Amino acid sequence: MPYESINDALIECVRACGGSKSAGVALWPTKGVEAAQRHLLACLNPERNEKLSPNELMLLLRLARDKGCHVGMQQLSHELSYAQPAPIEPKDELAELLRQNLEAHRESQRRQDRIERLLQPAASLRSVA
Repeated sequence: MPYESINDALIECVRACGGSKSAGVALWPTKGVEAAQRHLLACLNPERNEKLSPNELMLLLRLARDKGCHVGMQQLSHELSYAQPAPIEPKDELAELLRQNLEAHRESQRRQDRIERLLQPAASLRSVA
């Protein structure tokens, strides 16, 4: 599985995204198809000075992930001696976020109930006076 370099893995990510034209335009929509393609190819050529910025790298990895290609992230993990990552399916991520949101809402409601209980004695004292 490990590629020779991160560039080789990123080239595979570009293939998964539909090739250098598609990936280039996704990374730099204002450059135009040909210019974006040339720039991407230059960025992935270790002999050239052009390189992907961290944000561009993240976008390329995200685009590849959306196509089911995880080799870029796997290569990073391999080269940095991390355990291989496991992608989270969007439906599983959504379920977890909904669970967290519900728990946060419940906690907020508990705080609101506590505030109201603490305010009740002060309100009843004002009405007696």
